[in-house]
Amino acid sequence: MPAGTLYRGREGMWSWVAHRVTGVLIFFFLFAHVLDTALVRVSPEAYDTVIQTYKTPLVNLMEYGLVAAILFHALNGLRVVAVDFWSKGPKYQKQMLWTVVGVWVVLMAGAFYPILQHTLTSWFGK
Repeated sequence: MPAGTLYRGREGMWSWVAHRVTGVLIFFFLFAHVLDTALVRVSPEAYDTVIQTYKTPLVNLMEYGLVAAILFHALNGLRVVAVDFWSKGPKYQKQMLWTVVGVWVVLMAGAFYPILQHTLTSWFGK
């Protein structure tokens, strides 16, 4: 496969950027998660304060964003594997990208209320 085959065209460039950005976001989440979990051994009171902060609507929106990042990164990663290891992958990469985007949108729409239920209830009532 010639160099650059995977990321030809505008869609390929944006999928490359989105894959890297979501990977970095996931890394920073995991780093913060390890730190806040370790906080319980240093100061249980500070840990409880941090956990209370996590129950705010803003953080709940960030959780939805985290799910979006993880889901896109995983689906696009499977597409990249298919392009790399399936002999017809490069030929169908654009179609696979739009399939990834479609599946991602459907799954994120389905996750909207279950994840954001607490925030939506606190903003708009039951």
